[in-house]
Amino acid sequence: MKRSDLYLLISLDTLLDELNVTRAAQRMHISQPTLSGHLSRLRELFQDPLLVPSETGRGMVPTERALALRAGLADALSQLRQAVAQPHEFDPASSARTFVVAANDSVFTILALDVMAELMRYGNPELRMAVVPPYDTGLVERMARGEVDLFLGDIDKVPDTLKARFLLSDDFVLAQRRDHPRGTGAPDLAEYCALNHVIVSSRAEFTTPVDTALAALGSSRKVVAAVPSYNQVALVLSQTDGVATLPRQLLQRYSAMVDLLALPFAMPSFRLAMAWHPRVQSDAASIWIRECFLRVQGG
Repeated sequence: MKRSDLYLLISLDTLLDELNVTRAAQRMHISQPTLSGHLSRLRELFQDPLLVPSETGRGMVPTERALALRAGLADALSQLRQAVAQPHEFDPASSARTFVVAANDSVFTILALDVMAELMRYGNPELRMAVVPPYDTGLVERMARGEVDLFLGDIDKVPDTLKARFLLSDDFVLAQRRDHPRGTGAPDLAEYCALNHVIVSSRAEFTTPVDTALAALGSSRKVVAAVPSYNQVALVLSQTDGVATLPRQLLQRYSAMVDLLALPFAMPSFRLAMAWHPRVQSDAASIWIRECFLRVQGG
């Protein structure tokens, strides 16, 4: 099929529906001579008259070839219209959409947990959210291929090719288990460094940006344990006298298990954002999920 054939097939579909050149031309908002020209080209394309004058002199009668084409042509054009139609809105109650969000478990807990709960409240088992690790390499390509819908993370780490929206700022605090033997007063720098610290590391490394900040002050802390997940830290603290320095809004999720204390030194705050590929800027489903994150954060 040539590119021009599609419009001819639309003309044929309309002619077979109306069986009258004048009415078909009016329905297509073209002139009768133009549609007659389309019919002539269609006859050449199919090597068949397709439509012949009625014996009564009113309208036209389809040939056997035209009748054989009619059902399949109407169905094909209907599917094509549905394929290119742009939905005007997204309905979470009936959609079968799966949203894939790239975020580490700390950012998931801070930003995405409430959104996931909101999706589940619709009671639609086909409306789903999957959270995957935010691998540093290949993220933009995965988003371009439609494998990832949203990236959640530090706004300073969002690739320039993505669109981004700021969601919230957070800072760091010290966490210890409830009824910790040291009491609930904020420690000074010397006591802080002498405590047993638990950190997050997936590579058995025992330094974080906190240690960099301490080194600038000429100090160092005692790191005794590392776990691969942020959300495992609260479990470790609940069973030990260890402490941890982590984002405030993450630790607030575990306020029944831990006390939060001020740090005895300055740690810069950080800004979290959501980012998406430009190709889904106007996609109704993508707009809806972004609005969910803004609504949950009060944005």
